[in-house]
Amino acid sequence: MPEQKPWDETTGSGAISGAGAGGGMDLAMDEGTTLEKTPGGPEGTGPAGKPRSLWSDAWRDLRRNPVFIISSLVILFLVVISIWPSLIADQDPLDCDLSKAQEGSQPGHPFGFDGQGCDVYTRTVYGARTSVTVGVLSALGVSLLGGVLGGLAGFFGRGWDAVLSRITDVFFGIPVVLGGLVFLSVVTSSTVWPVIGFIVLLGWPQIARIARGSVITAKQNDYVQAARALGASNSRMMLRHIMPNAIAPVIVVATIALGTYISLEATLSYLGVGLKPPAVSWGIDISAASQYVRNAPHMLLWPAGALAVTVLAFIMLGDAVRDALDPKLR
Repeated sequence: MPEQKPWDETTGSGAISGAGAGGGMDLAMDEGTTLEKTPGGPEGTGPAGKPRSLWSDAWRDLRRNPVFIISSLVILFLVVISIWPSLIADQDPLDCDLSKAQEGSQPGHPFGFDGQGCDVYTRTVYGARTSVTVGVLSALGVSLLGGVLGGLAGFFGRGWDAVLSRITDVFFGIPVVLGGLVFLSVVTSSTVWPVIGFIVLLGWPQIARIARGSVITAKQNDYVQAARALGASNSRMMLRHIMPNAIAPVIVVATIALGTYISLEATLSYLGVGLKPPAVSWGIDISAASQYVRNAPHMLLWPAGALAVTVLAFIMLGDAVRDALDPKLR
């Protein structure tokens, strides 16, 4: 009787070892092929396997955010009509006819006429130029002045920091509207520059404190300490290592505050100390329409609605940018 072997060496172990080796090799080849065909690397890296920056991640999130898209389209429309108002309004905002004062909507005049017989639609369109100009230039001025002073105070500390803190405390104690009444009451110019100068004068302390805190946080990072140990100058550390990583909070606050600056200009113009006729401003039109609310509410509805939509668009844009640039919200 032939002896039975409990294990066939030629078919058992060989088959198992071959399957194991072959399976491992096939798995390795599949993984390698998969990695080569994948357009992007692991999570947190770009197409070439390089780490994604905060800005690239923020832009990717913004493109997927409907709030950012809607607010950007509204702001783009406002910017276009601010530069070229004649694209949608072919009349002169200062061309008035007293015989049509306070009349409602008519063919060619969808918003009716104001108390002086001026076309409300045309004045509403041209008023966007003033509001956008004041908001954008004020935000730029506040960001530059506050960012530079706050950044220097946060980087050098000691005397710079102490002086800036006391100065900002003084400015924070000045009521904005009261300060505008006092500062602009002696200005006779009807241009936007006195209003912009006043907003920058009282608005920079907020940005300065934000920039100071961001710089203090950024300069404690390891890469800044390494650059300092390697002998990098203060200007190189500030411009190359600290500011690119500390500017995000400043952008967020300035974007949100831009809508506030637009409403502040309208408030000061409403009170009679901001822009003055013959300048065209939503605040001036709202002030003129306030005494005709019962008889001609359309005079107040359209400029006030345009102001509300503009301020809301910039605030929504600022909120979307804040959510995209804040790593804690990811």
